[in-house]
Amino acid sequence: MQWNPLVPEISVSDFAKSLRFYTEGVGFSVAFTRTDPDFAYFDLDGAQLMLEADHDESWRTGAFDAPRGRGLNLQLEVGDVRAARDRLAQLGATVFRDLQESWYETADGPEGQLEHLVQDPDGYLVRLVEILDPPASA
Repeated sequence: MQWNPLVPEISVSDFAKSLRFYTEGVGFSVAFTRTDPDFAYFDLDGAQLMLEADHDESWRTGAFDAPRGRGLNLQLEVGDVRAARDRLAQLGATVFRDLQESWYETADGPEGQLEHLVQDPDGYLVRLVEILDPPASA
């Protein structure tokens, strides 16, 4: 596995519950873990994320008020957003916005994605996206 130059690390209140959300629900695999405090480094087709259980020496810049991560969403490209949505629904994940097709204008033309936004057990917003084929030229 190649290490990315930017890897978000989020603090979580219930490590086991968050581990299940990100592995069974989202589809990450665990690259490695450690304990004291509980920690996991995840990978999903090159996308990487770290989780660490809350502990007294964590790098807190303020109170961990719910929902966590206000103002931040973690966009993650997945191969099948519907399958991820279904797995997350089975885990009882909180849906923020169900499937929606979104198109963005770029220098190379329109770029589209099918999006599903869900909150993890601590309220962090996760935006799962599946890239759509560009529209046919007229």
